[in-house]
Amino acid sequence: MAQLEIFQFPTRSDNYGVLIHDPKTGATASIDAPEAAPILAALAQKGWDLTDILVTHHHADHTAGIGALKNRYGCTVYGPAREAGLIPGLDVEVKEGDTVSVGHADATVIDTSGHTRGHVSYYFPDQAPVFVGDTLFSVGCGKLLEGDAPTMWASLSKLAALPPETDVYCGHEYTGANCRFALTIEPDNAALRARAAEVAENDANGRPSLPTTIGLERATNPFLRASSPEIQARLGLEGQPLEAVFGEVRRRKDRF
Repeated sequence: MAQLEIFQFPTRSDNYGVLIHDPKTGATASIDAPEAAPILAALAQKGWDLTDILVTHHHADHTAGIGALKNRYGCTVYGPAREAGLIPGLDVEVKEGDTVSVGHADATVIDTSGHTRGHVSYYFPDQAPVFVGDTLFSVGCGKLLEGDAPTMWASLSKLAALPPETDVYCGHEYTGANCRFALTIEPDNAALRARAAEVAENDANGRPSLPTTIGLERATNPFLRASSPEIQARLGLEGQPLEAVFGEVRRRKDRF
């Protein structure tokens, strides 16, 4: 199987767009469609034609470009069935366990609701990336806008269970701010301190800290580390259910 080519680029104020391309068939998918112009520019730069859009959730900063792209390319739009009425131009409704193909590459759909009620992620097990939208961020996670802590913890746990080498592509680049918060939750985490230093250097040089990996997030992301004795002690929640520990971390981030 030909290896997917993945091209990541900034769009809007802090979104990241991603194109994935199967060189064997020429199939090309955009992960979400934050706005059309940067995606069109990226396609022109790479010399690719858009065949598919894989939508993670209905928010406008992930769907605003769908109409223009579909008009231009006639591409097929996939998105979560539970948000079907909220996603413009949706052709194929997907749910947990479904398979979406980009050329010869197959993605498994993972239900990662919590940020929105039907949010999905797309995992390519033979290729190693997962595209997580606004569920998981580098050293962070999405706000609980349409879900609750138990729902989001279940979703994050699914992602955390993927192989550690899995590359994680997020919908936004918030890593610097996320590191500053994370250090208030787990200040003695050596891996987190090292990550924060690396991210600060990236920020100073205008480089993104994306993609990340599942292994790196397991080691540094407080939203995945509810089982950490240090975090539980710092929150005064020793021995409490992991979803409750996660929920308190999320509440503190909302106030940070």
